[in-house]
Amino acid sequence: MYKRVRILDVDELSAHASSLSCWISYKGKVFDITNFLQDHPGGDDILLKYAGQDVAMVMKDKAEHEHSDSAYDILDEYVIGRLGCTENIVRDDWEAEDDFDPDATDAVEDLKKHQFLDLQQPLLPQLWYANFSKAYYLRQVHQPRHLSDSARLFGPDYLEVFTKAKWYVVPIFWLPIAFYLFLRSALQFTTPLPPFMVDPTLPLSGIVNLSPDPIFKTLICFFIGNFVWTLLEYTFHRFLFHVDYYLPDKPIFLLLHFLLHGVHHYVPMDQLRLVMPPPLFAMLEWPMTRLAYKIFPLPIANGIISGAFTFYVLYDCMHYALHHTQLPAYLKEMKKYHLAHHYKNFDLGFGVTSKVWDIVFNTVL
Repeated sequence: MYKRVRILDVDELSAHASSLSCWISYKGKVFDITNFLQDHPGGDDILLKYAGQDVAMVMKDKAEHEHSDSAYDILDEYVIGRLGCTENIVRDDWEAEDDFDPDATDAVEDLKKHQFLDLQQPLLPQLWYANFSKAYYLRQVHQPRHLSDSARLFGPDYLEVFTKAKWYVVPIFWLPIAFYLFLRSALQFTTPLPPFMVDPTLPLSGIVNLSPDPIFKTLICFFIGNFVWTLLEYTFHRFLFHVDYYLPDKPIFLLLHFLLHGVHHYVPMDQLRLVMPPPLFAMLEWPMTRLAYKIFPLPIANGIISGAFTFYVLYDCMHYALHHTQLPAYLKEMKKYHLAHHYKNFDLGFGVTSKVWDIVFNTVL
C-alpha cells in the first residue's frame, strides 16, 4: 500500500562526510559509498572532498573527473534512500500577529512537495508503513500544516474517538475528581477513611463534619500541588513531549512521538487536539500520583494531587485559548510566546502558563 523507500534528511547527508561513513547524493538519491572508497579508480581523495554533498555538478565536470556509463551503474549499487524536501516553515524571524489565522494547507500540493503524509488520509497507518528517517520525520513534523477540519489519525471511528477532545471535556472530567480528592484530603486530616471502593461517597456525606483546621491544611497542600504542576508542565513538555533527539530511529518510536505530541506540532491549530483526551492524561498522571502516595501520607498526597489536577485543567484550557481565543494583555503575551514555540523555535519556550521555568532553566524564547 505504501512505498518503503527510505527518505533521508539533508542534515543526515552532511553528517556522513568522513572515511568512516561517506555519503553522497545524486539526482535526489543518497548513496553510502564508504565501502567503495578504496576501489574508486580516481582514489578516495576526490570522493572525500565531496563527502556529505550533492555530486551532480562534479560528475558532469570532465575537468574534475570524467565518468563512464558504468560508473553510474556502479553508483546505483550503493543507493540507500532519497533526499526529502528541505523547505522550512519555522524560521527565526517569525513574529505572531494579534489576529494570527494561517491559511489552509493545500493537502495535494503538500504531499507532492514533501512526500511526507497525506493530510486527506488517516495519518498513523501512513507513518507506520512509511520509511522516514528520524531526522526527516522531525524536520517535517515541526513544519506546521493547517486544515479546515480536524486531521484524522485512525481509520476506524471506534479508535479515532479516543484521539480527540473538545476543550470543555477537560474541566468536566477532571475538576470533579480534583474536588473529590480535596474533600478526601480534608477528611483524612480529621480521621482515617476506608478505601475508595469500600465507601466512595463518604467524603461527600462528611462535608458537614469538616472544621476550618483540616480545610486550611488541605489548602496548603493544594497550593503546593499548584506549584508542583507548574514544574511538571515544563518537565513533561521539554523532556517527554520534546524527547525528539533521543528517539530511537524506529517506526514504533516515531509513531509514539507523533501520538504524544508530534501531531500537535504538525497541525498546531487543530481545535480537537489542543487538550489531552482523558485517557492520555490518565496514563501520564498515573505514575506521578503513585509516586505521591509513596512519598506522602494520604491526606497530604490527596491535597497535592487535587491542586496539581486543578492547575492541569487551567493549563489545558489556557493552551486551547492561546491558539484560538482573543485574550487580555498577559494571556495575549503568552499567546505570542507559545505560538513562537511552534513557528519560530520549537527547542525553546516550553512554558505554556508562564515563562518562569524557561527563565530558570535558560530556555526562554
